[in-house]
Amino acid sequence: MAELLAPAGSLDHVLSAIDAGADAVYLGGKSFNARKFAHNLSDEELAEAVRIAHVFGVRIYVTVNIVMADKELKALTGYLKYLDSIGVDGIIVQDLAVAAIARKVVPNLPLHGSTQMTVADLDGVRFLERLGFTQAVLARELSLKEIGQCVRHTDIPLEVFVHGALCVAYSGQCLTSESLGQRSANRGECAQACRLPYSLVVAGKAVPLGERRYLLSPQDLCAIDRIPDLVRMGVKSYKIEGRLKSPEYVAAVTAAYRKALDAACAGIPVDEMVTVRDRYALQMVFSRGFSTGWLG
Repeated sequence: MAELLAPAGSLDHVLSAIDAGADAVYLGGKSFNARKFAHNLSDEELAEAVRIAHVFGVRIYVTVNIVMADKELKALTGYLKYLDSIGVDGIIVQDLAVAAIARKVVPNLPLHGSTQMTVADLDGVRFLERLGFTQAVLARELSLKEIGQCVRHTDIPLEVFVHGALCVAYSGQCLTSESLGQRSANRGECAQACRLPYSLVVAGKAVPLGERRYLLSPQDLCAIDRIPDLVRMGVKSYKIEGRLKSPEYVAAVTAAYRKALDAACAGIPVDEMVTVRDRYALQMVFSRGFSTGWLG
């Protein structure tokens, strides 16, 4: 069964995602998540999100996806036990230490591999499979052919990003923010230096750039027309980026991809369900310009 996985930065985002047709929502609590500057959810809000989502048959995955410091491990253990107690449907992790601790203290809580684990080939998928992971997102640098190779040879569900911001660094593992401003992207503090305008100097001479001065900032991913290809391959989870974006973004993007995924699963051309107005909404709600990333 295909899963449409929407982002949430607050309880309002969760409600927007559910209303727009998400099958699952991923979000972060106030601790241990790689979107420190999102609103994120308090423990009480996490419990409320799970309660509401489960009423509508929607799953909640919580990001515990920073690189952990030793001094945080005791607090991490308590947090994992809390997440398990409120019935979250899975945790998304980057650090293998988090995975090892989770297996000990909350053995029945499903483990999902984060983007930063750089699952970029079949060996990576099988590695997580052996460690007991029940789902993993593939690196955004993979082509459709490479995605198909991974999906065909594993039994665990694989996620693929289908819409939203692309990071210029490989699999989101950027050290620029930390080296320039002591804000670690792998601790949830990315300053997004890649989104700034830059000058280009070649052999001592400045190169006129005009509107191309955003040298490190990729266009956003929009794979709505490649959903049928991914469905035919057997991709199980279709992930939308955007925990720092607005509830309106979550609603518009989730609604459009709900139509695309339903069409593809029914063997109907995407354009028969995704209207011109839907595509316009995708552009207007947030866009740096669209591309299909590395899928092609």
